[in-house]
Amino acid sequence: MVKEVSAGWGTCFRAVSLDDCSDAFTYWKDTIAVGLNSGCIIILNTITGTQMTTLSGHTDIVKSLAFSPDGTLLVSGSSDKVVKLWDMQTGGVVKTFQGHDYAVYSVYISADHTTIASGSRDRTIHLWDVLTGECSHIIKQKESVNYVCFSPLDPKHFVSVSGGQIWQWDTSCQQITPEYSGTSLAFSLDGTQFVVCKQSGVEVQNSGSKEIVAKFHVTNERIEHCCFSPDNRIVVLAAGDTIYVWEITSSDPHLLQTIISHTVEIGSLKFSSPSFLISISENLVKFWQIGTSPINPALNDPKHISLASAPIESITLQAKDGIAISSHLDGMVRIWDIPTGLCRISFRTPAKDYYCINTCLIDGRLISVWCTGEKLYIWDTEKGELRTLQEPEEDIMDLRISGDGSTVFGLCWTSICAWSIQTGEIVGVVMEIMPPPDAPLVIDGLKVWSQSSLSGKVMGWDFGTLGSSPAELSNTSRNGPHLDFIGGIRPERQLIPGVQDTATGKVVFKLPERLANCSDAQWDGQYLVVGYDSGEVLILECNYVPC
Repeated sequence: MVKEVSAGWGTCFRAVSLDDCSDAFTYWKDTIAVGLNSGCIIILNTITGTQMTTLSGHTDIVKSLAFSPDGTLLVSGSSDKVVKLWDMQTGGVVKTFQGHDYAVYSVYISADHTTIASGSRDRTIHLWDVLTGECSHIIKQKESVNYVCFSPLDPKHFVSVSGGQIWQWDTSCQQITPEYSGTSLAFSLDGTQFVVCKQSGVEVQNSGSKEIVAKFHVTNERIEHCCFSPDNRIVVLAAGDTIYVWEITSSDPHLLQTIISHTVEIGSLKFSSPSFLISISENLVKFWQIGTSPINPALNDPKHISLASAPIESITLQAKDGIAISSHLDGMVRIWDIPTGLCRISFRTPAKDYYCINTCLIDGRLISVWCTGEKLYIWDTEKGELRTLQEPEEDIMDLRISGDGSTVFGLCWTSICAWSIQTGEIVGVVMEIMPPPDAPLVIDGLKVWSQSSLSGKVMGWDFGTLGSSPAELSNTSRNGPHLDFIGGIRPERQLIPGVQDTATGKVVFKLPERLANCSDAQWDGQYLVVGYDSGEVLILECNYVPC
């Protein structure tokens, strides 16, 4: 299970990677169905992202899926030219509908469960009688039918999209005026509104009066997919690999968020609740929290906060507290919940435009350290004051705060220094270790590990009681196995994207190509947390025991 999160109003709190999945998916309450290129359909739990079951029956790519309004039935359309109706309690096929000459691009079931509509590459819309399994009507079109959908208000009324035109029909095949030019259409959950996308322009209309509720321009790209939030407050649109989130209830509709996180064209998207969105593209299903700001209003003036996500300078993993902390170059600090991947809270520190930033949370007290050249600063939420620590004799390459909040460790050009957070004085130094420029500094309590360029090995020291001479640790690969597990992912290394055990040189976890350029990573033997220059955070379970 991979949980991927990013700061901002559109927060991705989970990403599920699925081999062989198509762009077909649908949801009902806590259940999501995803089609595969193999012809199978997998059923996931939307809360945990875990797979519940697999439905087998199609012999080619599953192109479209739709749940019945009560979630008891699932309809699927496939490149095998077949439409199937599934019983969600048993996982069995209720009926198979055959009659299309080419791939079935879209399927939908009416609110009264009596009729299934299917649109195909064969340029026809078929209406199927659920009870008898027979095709009751065929509507011929001039081009492939990309989309069909029943109105939530009227089970006898449905719409179709074909060749850039949108038609409205009743189940006796009579066309209902007006006809629209558009690439996609979606009804609100209650059926009172619908959104029409016309290339890059968008119109939201009242279903009864056809009055235009909102009208706006999104992008120069072709909009392929759209949906309403269940509370009718937000319209979300997909164009290429980008998601656009629009608030439409005010007199002046406005863009809330632009999300660029998928690396290929988005295949579909749907809301699962007023604030949670699901999107899919080429083997990746992403779960988003929409329309909620992670900024803590008690600690920040929102007028001075940019929602853009700055590069991450460091990551702190506090698995025992169930959190990971990202420190950003713009001074923002975000606390992430490991089980869900959601951002718990954000703070703004005075650390903007500095480097070697690191933060930890001790008994509700946020402590942050950073430096510029040889100058070292410390700030915490309890005192709200900026202090300086005793200057080291050389520049600092990395900073880490001890888990108890008592000590700051700094990796310098030739040494490792330790400062007392209480007094600001240097309390311990390890000399002449000569770390490589991109060597990590990792700590566990008052034990510290880094790599020596002289020996090429990972070395560790126990700083013990503050003020005493640090004692070198023997057999560091066994005393601190999780602290060897950092190399191989920093862009300076130019290695394959993955995580490398620096003691053995073994790559123990491979990352997708797009996740290669990270800023920092921490691993504790169970969780790996990686921060990126994009501001994104990757949280994943990664159990590994070195030899």
